[in-house]
Amino acid sequence: MSTRPRIEFDERGWCNACQWMEEKPKLNWDERQDELKRILDKYRSKTGGFDCVVPVSGGKDGSYVAYNLKNKHGMLPLTVTVRPPLSLEVGNRNLELFIEKGYDHVLVSPNSEIMREINKAGFVEMGSPYFGWLVSIFSTVIRVALAHNISLIFYGEDGEIEYGGSTENKNVSLFGLEYMKRAYFEGGYEKVMDKIPYTDQELYYWRFPSKSDIQGRELFLTHWGYFEAWDPYRNYLVGKEHYGLSESEESSSGTFTNFAQTDQAFYALHTYLMYLKFGFGRATQDAGIEIRRGAMTRMQALNLVRVYDGHYPEEFIDTYLEYYRMTLEEFDAVLDRWANKDLFEKCDGRWEPTFVLS
Repeated sequence: MSTRPRIEFDERGWCNACQWMEEKPKLNWDERQDELKRILDKYRSKTGGFDCVVPVSGGKDGSYVAYNLKNKHGMLPLTVTVRPPLSLEVGNRNLELFIEKGYDHVLVSPNSEIMREINKAGFVEMGSPYFGWLVSIFSTVIRVALAHNISLIFYGEDGEIEYGGSTENKNVSLFGLEYMKRAYFEGGYEKVMDKIPYTDQELYYWRFPSKSDIQGRELFLTHWGYFEAWDPYRNYLVGKEHYGLSESEESSSGTFTNFAQTDQAFYALHTYLMYLKFGFGRATQDAGIEIRRGAMTRMQALNLVRVYDGHYPEEFIDTYLEYYRMTLEEFDAVLDRWANKDLFEKCDGRWEPTFVLS
């Protein structure tokens, strides 16, 4: 959708994501694999410690990255999970299955009350319902890496490159804190954190290390998707084969798939807000991925999007209200604040699209 932040279109009307789909088969992936080997050799521990950090949630992508680093490249990864605020049973079970296959693992549970306040502030101020957890999967993971004297951190894909955002890092393996704050946090890090009434000491897991904290040390943050063509469904099949990862019994809220983002209940609200703000929801997002990897036609995708997109996460509303400590009226007022009035109108208490997909 043209409403997606940082999206661009070429003269054909192709967006960044489809341009990237077109470029990927033509890339010299051998060169990128050679670059990967140089990076791995540079950062392998010389003192018998861990070689790198891989954030994992029990899902397909972190499991896939960890599998490749350990089994194909002989690295010893330290896997790290930041406890999500509203975890789901299928995600918890998948994480246990992954760890049982022989991985060193650190589970970090940042102060739940502070997490709640940051998530609520993010929901209200940014329309981002798990903002505190989103920040922590970067800030906390970096803290853990520094505590273990590890310089190399591998995330999965760069969503900006894969799904139609900024292309500034398309040909750069390293990404930094400023890019992270600008793109992943929508430039709202200071806006939200300035509203949180805790000391920097109490906010340790949400504050990024200062220059003095890392003076004389090196941090290399990168995405596995830079070195190998990213394919979420392939990742799922590898995770299922090697770790027994399971999917939800029913399709996930707001989409036709059941094998992705199964770790927490907040993702359903995240994608519903995405729909209200930009006019596309989780089904559009998933259908775009399937089209670009050649597994679905546009007409098939269009039919699925018409059925699933824009689902109001009724099944989780009571859970959200209890977590945020809000009334339904207060909760709906936040949704109203973020609904794009150029794309939606409110009918009988629900936001309905004024546009037609064709």
